[in-house]
Amino acid sequence: MSSIVRVVSRIALRHCAVPALAAALIVSGCAHGSSADATHGRLVVAAAVYPVAYAAERVGGNLVVVRNLTAPGAEPHDLELTPRQIEAIRGADLVVYLSHRFQPAVEEAVASARRRFDALSVVGPLASSPEDARATDPHFWQDPSRMIRAADGIASALAAADGGHAAAYRNRAGGLDAELNDLDRAYKAGLASCTRHEIVTSHAAFGYLAARYGLRQIPIAGLDPETEPTPRRLAEVSTLVHRYHATTVFFETLLSPKLAQTIAREAHVGTDALDPIEGVRGSDTYFTVMRRNLAALRRALDCT
Repeated sequence: MSSIVRVVSRIALRHCAVPALAAALIVSGCAHGSSADATHGRLVVAAAVYPVAYAAERVGGNLVVVRNLTAPGAEPHDLELTPRQIEAIRGADLVVYLSHRFQPAVEEAVASARRRFDALSVVGPLASSPEDARATDPHFWQDPSRMIRAADGIASALAAADGGHAAAYRNRAGGLDAELNDLDRAYKAGLASCTRHEIVTSHAAFGYLAARYGLRQIPIAGLDPETEPTPRRLAEVSTLVHRYHATTVFFETLLSPKLAQTIAREAHVGTDALDPIEGVRGSDTYFTVMRRNLAALRRALDCT
């Protein structure tokens, strides 16, 4: 037995608490067996970011185990994968991710996945702005009608991986679709009659929402919130706040509010939170955050 095998055997014995005579079996099987037992025969889904993880959980129900690669409360755009996460992607029955360099590390790792589904492939992605048609906005979940397409796509991907439960996946997707249609109707009604239609946001995460409900997004930063806006951009946003008589500059839950607060202070307007739903924490869900966002938009836009 090599020195490496002897070390691994000792570690396995200590953590798995098995008799010494089983040491040879531990080296090859203890950790793997524990992981397999935890899934109880369910499909393992690796999801790149919260919205698709949530959709996979709702569509898969008790037939799947969903592992979100982005920790709750973490900023997902520049996610760096650990070796363990890369192995989780390789070992998953399905990986749900977003293309167009939203999370480059994930997009590179899924090349080794046994089955993968790109949510952006079915939602009809938007350009980040009229000025830059080459950059694709990944934040489709801000539009419930596009979230429906993603959920249906996930159901089809799960059915392809587990044909025996195809009907169950599609039935659950139908239930989620009904809730998303209700949410879409609430947004349409809630934003149908507003004094203003411009939303000043920390970064360009609300383009789909704006396109769906007749709003105009004025982002301080672009698609990547970690990219510092130029002084020229800050001046432009400040000018637009005055031009459109905005009463609110929105900050985000996962980012520092300092830029939004600075612009708001100079323009003598208020601030409020608008959540891009990239890293939901605690008891919140996609739906609770979306409805809280709707209330914040109605306040800012003076909707009746």
